[in-house]
Amino acid sequence: MPWIDLLAADRVVLLVEPVSRDHVLDAAARLLGGNSPTVTPAISAALRDREAIGSTGIGRGVAIPHARGPMFHQPRGAFLRLVQPVDFGANDGQPVDLVFAMCAPEDLPELHLQHLAGIAERFAEPDFLLTLRDAPDLAALRTALFARPSLVPAA
Repeated sequence: MPWIDLLAADRVVLLVEPVSRDHVLDAAARLLGGNSPTVTPAISAALRDREAIGSTGIGRGVAIPHARGPMFHQPRGAFLRLVQPVDFGANDGQPVDLVFAMCAPEDLPELHLQHLAGIAERFAEPDFLLTLRDAPDLAALRTALFARPSLVPAA
């Protein structure tokens, strides 16, 4: 399953007023858990626990908070573009404005790592990041995220 298949349009949002990293993680948990009163708090706790181990800020204003747990039978992702960047403690010191959050089943650690690698690879592309940041609205942001990269290199 390619990383893009983790997303659904209703799990791609513009977050207007994040005040802290924890607020962003809670918003991601609500998206991943579908606002379920039982699943969402478990995801939020798992994302915070993972963040306590070490920052998921990968640099260039990108964070990939993630966790494994019994919340899902399949991996699931959510994307948040933050209007106000938030400090995630990334190694490059840059605040984060692009967040791809992911939850995966406990019993699929290799799949979890494959997804993380694919997400990190895609979000390392400067042109892709610029496209996401320049999207004027939610529709354009969703279009940019769901566009499949060309398999043929540009001439």
